[in-house]
Amino acid sequence: MAKDKPAKKAAPARKKWPRDAAATKARILAAARTEFAQLGLRGANTRTIALNSDSNKRMIYEYFGSKDGLFDAVLESAWQDIRTSEERLRLTDMEPMEAMRTLTRFTWDYYIKNPHFIALVNSENLHRAVHLKKMQARIGKMQAHMVEMVAEILAKGVKSGVFRAGTDPVQLVITIAAINYYYLSNHYTGSVVYGFNLVSPKALRERIEFNVQTIEAILRA
Repeated sequence: MAKDKPAKKAAPARKKWPRDAAATKARILAAARTEFAQLGLRGANTRTIALNSDSNKRMIYEYFGSKDGLFDAVLESAWQDIRTSEERLRLTDMEPMEAMRTLTRFTWDYYIKNPHFIALVNSENLHRAVHLKKMQARIGKMQAHMVEMVAEILAKGVKSGVFRAGTDPVQLVITIAAINYYYLSNHYTGSVVYGFNLVSPKALRERIEFNVQTIEAILRA
């Protein structure tokens, strides 16, 4: 007598979400951010994104047009988040040197807490910023506001005698990003080259203190 075939396991039920376009788009963006950060644009799979956002491929293409369009949206969202987070610091209300210390530490902490940001920037550099160029006006406006804020802090610091005159705000913004970004984005190779774990708690503490001291030395009158 033939044995009964084992019953097939039912596929896990999708979570029932209320019909809300904004919420669906937000879930898709969150899932896509993780997928793109881990696998890059070419390696990312829209099926996986749909599954992890409890949506479907049709909805992804309806809201974002294409996989490239979704990557564009993830990139812009990443830039908006870091710039918005900087504004919440209210740096212009602080004493100038404290403001620049706070910005340096914030940038460091943001990169550590949001490793997807570094991964997305690395990925976009591999693509020679072809996606970022599509939104250059909007990204440029965000960045210009950031530079204006730093310029205001620099002017206050010079006026009060705390900062030396002549520091270029654009170069300063680039430097703060660079000294934090380079260390963290290259920690795998750096740990091999220098012979110690660059992201151990002790190494991270020592590095951020060095970064803050570097910015202070650049600015101090």
